[in-house]
Amino acid sequence: MVHSSGFAAPLQGLAAGRKYPEDAGRIMPRFCRDCLTRLQDDVTRCTACGSPRVLAHAALDMLSIAHVDCDAFYATVEKRDDPSLADKPLIVGGGKRGVVATACYIARSYGIRSAMPMFKALQLCPGATVIRPNMAKYVEVGRKVRGLMQDLTPLVEPLSIDEAFLDLTGTARLHNASPAESLARFARRVETELGISVSIGLSANKFLAKIASDLDKPRGFTILAPEDAPAFLAPRPISFIWGIGKVTAQRFERDGFRLIADLQRASEVDLMRRYGPEGQRLWRLARGMDARRVTPDREAKVVSSETTFDRDIAELRPLEKRLWSLCEKVSARLKAHSIAGTTITLKLKTSEFRLRTRALSLDGPTALADRIFAAGRLLLAREIDGTHYRLIGIGVSSLCSQDNADAPDLVEARIARSGAAERAMDKVRERFGRDALMRGITFEPESER
Repeated sequence: MVHSSGFAAPLQGLAAGRKYPEDAGRIMPRFCRDCLTRLQDDVTRCTACGSPRVLAHAALDMLSIAHVDCDAFYATVEKRDDPSLADKPLIVGGGKRGVVATACYIARSYGIRSAMPMFKALQLCPGATVIRPNMAKYVEVGRKVRGLMQDLTPLVEPLSIDEAFLDLTGTARLHNASPAESLARFARRVETELGISVSIGLSANKFLAKIASDLDKPRGFTILAPEDAPAFLAPRPISFIWGIGKVTAQRFERDGFRLIADLQRASEVDLMRRYGPEGQRLWRLARGMDARRVTPDREAKVVSSETTFDRDIAELRPLEKRLWSLCEKVSARLKAHSIAGTTITLKLKTSEFRLRTRALSLDGPTALADRIFAAGRLLLAREIDGTHYRLIGIGVSSLCSQDNADAPDLVEARIARSGAAERAMDKVRERFGRDALMRGITFEPESER
């Protein structure tokens, strides 16, 4: 394994000086990540530009499956747009009762992590700057990153707004560069054209590529070859494997499997007998084996948004107001991706942290905030029973193309008129900004809640 970034000594890792047996006596391939110059063996600083970001590995030109992850994505975008935040700890997230969506790397040095309650994050770093998420902006930047990925290969499998798998097999002739060099060029384009940074993991399969991309953030580029994987994985806890959570890890530990090395010592038959198909999956992953293909037609299963309140709410009207705001956000994301959905799901979390989810299927797909809200409100009204809620969310699933959504002849006249009005509002907002037009429900004073 080898990784290289601007913030760590170059050529670190288990395989920094390792060659495969068949490569004995050959020069280990290496190049500069900043100027892309091919370099001679044993050079740890670029002889052309002086950069220490030299990437070298015996399998440098052989591996083609990559995982690309934007570094502290929301926070990096906000720092790009406000340079005064560059050297300050920054948290993107909700109010005092909300959670951290993203923390910049300075804030992470205080122990702040994603999904941490906001009050705890501010206890760790009282001087942190807190910014509410701007999902429309992040979606737009994520779309541009995705476009640069697709310039490399059509085999791009998105995992979220800010990360994806790429299969660059067979692209060397097209780009006149190895997959590793193409990825380094891509990372440089992201920084110069979009003002953010990415970390890259390169391997022979998705499991190892995903692991590698997390090892050297930010601006990292790590190679983890299959030959390196067993030794690298052995001392890690089994929770290091994707899909093994805290509870599952405790169950395996009771059975004598605490480290991945314990799985490596077990036979495939024994693990299958104990755990069925999951046992076989673990046996393979413990050895760095993963046969999953990069699937470019991977689609989102649900588009959703949620918010945590500053105080618990039991009344319908204030809950409606927050629901409407979430419906507008979900609608904007659906429209941005030209998709729609037929299943509306309401999410509520009580003051005792009990979760309620309720769903409703529409007659036809929609991307309109008004229709999403109408369905969500119907579900919400049924849950007003004196219970105090601390969180509300709304989601749209059963997704499809927006081509046949909200057609006037498929919905009642009132909704058709509302849809026409909403589309007119969207055009005004595109030209003058999201706050140019607001619905009346948004302006209700607190005294009426």
